[in-house]
Amino acid sequence: MQQPPIIVSEHIGKSFGDFQALTDVSLTVRQGERVVVCGPSGSGKSTLIRCFNGLETHDSGQLTVDGVVLTADSPQIRQLRQDVGMVFQQFNLFPHLTVLENLTIGPMKVRKLDRQQAEATARKYLERVRISEQAHKRPAQLSGGQQQRVAIARALCMEPRVMLFDEPTSALDPEMIGEVLDVMVELAETGMTMVVVTHEMGFARKVADTMVFMEAGRIVEVSPPQTFFTNPQSARARVFLDQILDH
Repeated sequence: MQQPPIIVSEHIGKSFGDFQALTDVSLTVRQGERVVVCGPSGSGKSTLIRCFNGLETHDSGQLTVDGVVLTADSPQIRQLRQDVGMVFQQFNLFPHLTVLENLTIGPMKVRKLDRQQAEATARKYLERVRISEQAHKRPAQLSGGQQQRVAIARALCMEPRVMLFDEPTSALDPEMIGEVLDVMVELAETGMTMVVVTHEMGFARKVADTMVFMEAGRIVEVSPPQTFFTNPQSARARVFLDQILDH
């Protein structure tokens, strides 16, 4: 049985001054679905997922996330950001706080958990991303891969219904990419709804239910991974895959 939709974008557009970042973008993400968004730099991938949690506001069309129609002045936008976790290229951890404090501050302030509850949740997710022994270190004492895993655990501590990842491995040294992708694969296996912007095609083949290819602010192709990787429907996607899979 098909799961209900959790994100529905209908003909959304977004511009920054004279630059049209998104044009007529329609996409449905269903509960439990793992969607990988790929495409060349500047194709609108990051702008799209930033719209999904209200970090950017679309100029046209309609965007519904978890039943809420998003507008620039949606009163529910704060609630939405609690329910839609986001992991960025940069880790955005508070440098003066320990790992544990980075993970408990949001649930205590926003979800109103007491310290004991927040710490129990934090330790559970540090265990899940396999760095529970780093709880009392500061971010600067960790590798880039460890910091990104902390960032993933921090997002999970808010118990989100959807996780968005914006090129989460692009700032990492090559030897650290695998440890972050392994954590994301495990997260996908739990049934979490995920939208991932990435160039990591091996990861995409492994976890994606749906591949979305974007170029110049438009969605060019939406297809299952087996179709996308073996028989892409658009010439532009074929060129993109030839370039990226040769590296």
